[in-house]
Amino acid sequence: MTQSFEFAAIGTSWRVDSSMPLLPAQRTELLRLAEDYDALYSRFRADSGVTALSASGGSLPLPPHGTALGRLLRSLHDLTDGAVSPLVGERLAEQGYDAGYSFVPTTAPSPARVWDAVLRWGGDTITVREPALLDVGAAGKGQLVDLMLEYLLSEGHDDVIVDASGDMRRSGPGSITVALEHPYDASLAIGTVELGSGALCASASNRRVWGDGLHHIIDARTGRCVDTVVATWVLAADAMTADGLCTALFFADPADLSRSFEFDYVLVYSDGRARLSDPLRGALFP
Repeated sequence: MTQSFEFAAIGTSWRVDSSMPLLPAQRTELLRLAEDYDALYSRFRADSGVTALSASGGSLPLPPHGTALGRLLRSLHDLTDGAVSPLVGERLAEQGYDAGYSFVPTTAPSPARVWDAVLRWGGDTITVREPALLDVGAAGKGQLVDLMLEYLLSEGHDDVIVDASGDMRRSGPGSITVALEHPYDASLAIGTVELGSGALCASASNRRVWGDGLHHIIDARTGRCVDTVVATWVLAADAMTADGLCTALFFADPADLSRSFEFDYVLVYSDGRARLSDPLRGALFP
């Protein structure tokens, strides 16, 4: 790659690599895309659109890409019997993963509120019938990866990777080899996969941990952190879908999700077992 651009956005580290020069105006636009997305969806910012909904309810206008995010989240919600839900934001905050990063639970775990009772995500508008704290982390970072890559493609970049701390999308010839991080030791890999033009995303219950059994992947049906799956990886055409499916695989059987989505996966359980889609047989080290 000719040029790299590294920056921080939405609470994580990003890197963009391209075989073409990344012009100053293009770098500025990438930062603007991240800022606009954060200002809309971040539940950690006092000035965001999502925070306004948590304070007073009502409606939040969305940019055009909001329709696709809402459609995906609703599909994952239904396919997981409600385990994946934007309304889990309240439960995450109550368990300590709040705007102030207190990491101190304030209540016992409880189910998130029911989507249809509180939330309507209709096309370009989110409406909540009463104040509610939403969290789009199930697929939001992946969508921002897509928005950045699609912008660069529109600018003529034809061999480019956008990597948001391991959630990545690539466009270009050939393929690259990507290591799968060990869920219990970030210095080790448990295998590798080949990424051509498409997306690879990962999710692990050890990424954001703040106490015994407390992490960022919560079942909206119970309000409790998942303890049966420890890590997932998904290969898909776009990063938003791959990111969302990584979350859904903590709750749903891959066969059920494959009826609605095309993807490959690696799934690691807390008892050490692993499950892989057929094209990825051999991805894990012996």
